[in-house]
Amino acid sequence: MITETESKRIVIKIGSSSLTSMHGEISRRKLEKIVDEVVRLKDEGHEVLLVSSGAVAAGYRKLGCLERPTDLAEKQAAASIGQGLLIESYSDLFLSHGYVGSQILITRSDFSDEDRYNNARSTINVLLDRGIIPIVNENDTITMDFLKFGDNDTLSAKVAGLVDADQLIILSDIEGLYNENPNDNPDAKLVEQVQEITDEIEASAGGSGSSVGTGGMKSKIDAFKIAMASGIASFLGKASTANIVYDAVHHKAKGTYFTSKPDTTNLNQKKQWIAFNSGPEGEVIISMDSKDMIVQQKNSLHPAHVTKVHGDFDKGAVVRVIDVSGEEVGLGVVNYSSTTFKSFIGQPIDRLSKYKQAAVEREDFVCHLDFALPVSV
Repeated sequence: MITETESKRIVIKIGSSSLTSMHGEISRRKLEKIVDEVVRLKDEGHEVLLVSSGAVAAGYRKLGCLERPTDLAEKQAAASIGQGLLIESYSDLFLSHGYVGSQILITRSDFSDEDRYNNARSTINVLLDRGIIPIVNENDTITMDFLKFGDNDTLSAKVAGLVDADQLIILSDIEGLYNENPNDNPDAKLVEQVQEITDEIEASAGGSGSSVGTGGMKSKIDAFKIAMASGIASFLGKASTANIVYDAVHHKAKGTYFTSKPDTTNLNQKKQWIAFNSGPEGEVIISMDSKDMIVQQKNSLHPAHVTKVHGDFDKGAVVRVIDVSGEEVGLGVVNYSSTTFKSFIGQPIDRLSKYKQAAVEREDFVCHLDFALPVSV
């Protein structure tokens, strides 16, 4: 048995393509494989959280569909049937090994509201502390497309940050990140280690339809950006490989390991929420001199630095900070409403100097130049 200091908190994401049969239905054999691997980690003393797709696949035949539906209402109806069947299968399998599974259904709005975000964190922490295996999925039954996380790759990275995971493992139907699309080039080489998401890696990932697996390689790269910025070591490997999860935890698996450089500054919990979950409510425009102060000198942003405001927002909202050339500098929590900011604009500097509270405190600001963040999460 490993010691408490050696135990890890591990988030494992498995997509629909890695859980379904050739007919598109949930494969009991594949489900048993992932459960057996989770149980092996639990038996070693690790905490494990599972982010699992598969609700639509589990339910569409019971809905009376011969093929996986494409209509939104039918997909959501299938998910409402399949989610119960999926969690029942997971629960029965875990109970047969002496472990309890729990269901967590999340929507993007649960993460965009800071209080609900922190409540979800507390709930999941209680489950993990009690030895329960949380099984997380997006609430596909009610979530509209424009409010979705995008895919479970993104969701798993955000959940990993939420619970301060030590490792994120994304299982797919491809062995890892290649320098080129292996479907197009049989001589493409597997990239075994990544410490920085470069332009070349972005290019090799291509668009959402460039490779196999739910969401494609592009969404997985975005997920690893989130994890790396949060200081979480990550792995991408093939779900069907024997012992893939256990070997990935022990750094023996074939696949791609994503780890930040040793001197990298990681986002804390507050900044993770600002960067990945908050949902900006407006924009403040700042001068180039002010940009230098907040980016290079790492100072807070004074009310006098704001030259223009877009949108209506209250004190405490998260906004985009944009320079006068139109480049987005970062995201920050404002200490004044949009109405108050507008009243400041055009006033003499000496008159604004009486306002001691910063427009945006540096500790409540996430600079895009400090982290390789996804464009949209």
